[in-house]
Amino acid sequence: MSPMCQYSAVYGHANDWHFVHYGSRAIGGAGLIIVEATAVVPEGRITPHDLGIWNDDQIEELQRIADFAHQHGAVAGIQIAHAGRKASHNTPDKGGKQLTPSEGGWQTVSASPISFDKGELEPLELSKAEIEIIVQHFSAAATRANKAGFKVLEIHAAHGYLMHQFLSPLSNKRTDEYGGSFENRIRILLEVTEAVQQVWPDEYPLFVRISATDWSEGGWNLEESIKLSRKLKELGVDLIDCSSGGTDVNAKIPVAAGYQVSFAEAIKKTGILTSAVGMITEKDQISTILKEEKADIVLLGRELLRNPYFPIVSTLTTDDSIDWPTQYLRAK
Repeated sequence: MSPMCQYSAVYGHANDWHFVHYGSRAIGGAGLIIVEATAVVPEGRITPHDLGIWNDDQIEELQRIADFAHQHGAVAGIQIAHAGRKASHNTPDKGGKQLTPSEGGWQTVSASPISFDKGELEPLELSKAEIEIIVQHFSAAATRANKAGFKVLEIHAAHGYLMHQFLSPLSNKRTDEYGGSFENRIRILLEVTEAVQQVWPDEYPLFVRISATDWSEGGWNLEESIKLSRKLKELGVDLIDCSSGGTDVNAKIPVAAGYQVSFAEAIKKTGILTSAVGMITEKDQISTILKEEKADIVLLGRELLRNPYFPIVSTLTTDDSIDWPTQYLRAK
């Protein structure tokens, strides 16, 4: 299960909605469940209703989710994130517009003082000292994720959020060691990865989600994603979660069935494991991706929102074997 925001938290705390939401997918047969983008600091939330992992008080509710998933045969993962300039927004059902301080919003930060969309307040450009503090926040979040019992950790560096804002020339116009060249633009992500690796257990996988392309001229592209993936592999990252887009509000994205699978296939050739995600909705589609070795894992998003039991139900008309909950065996 791909990480998907639920916008249902109260000051970063998970609640019964999250427990039932993720627990249902564990019962439904998902092999890996990645908890949604979970902010490493309050100002890193996309909306005021995002999950958080910035203090120890948030561990208990997350641990309840991880424990239940493991009890029912799934592996529980979590994605840690900072939204940067795309923080302080309303939830999608309320229009998703940026919130002003008078509306409960807050000052955002980014690689450069460039707003994401017209009419939005400019983010503050992060200083070197502030970048160092954010790196430490990611490390602390990884420590808490381990304490909560998660067995997979994913660093969110995609979809136009803070790590991606540094990667992309469209949002990063810095002239110091964090901007300009490819090596400089990837610096913060490498620093975050190294800091996380120091506290994340070696026996548990570390994923990084990237946008393989901005779908915009002059933006981040697949060639750079391949180069970045090689460097992340050297740092011990186990898998690249291959998504796309999110930095350019005007990007024309050719959304279609499996439209991002080619990115996973190209990056996989570097020798690192990859996951495919995006408009993958059918069992045969999944089987083909895996059999043709275009990716090592397939992550489902919307299909698992529509049908929490997709994995077990999809085997009813096949000879494939999957463990059913004993409570549901009469339906098999």
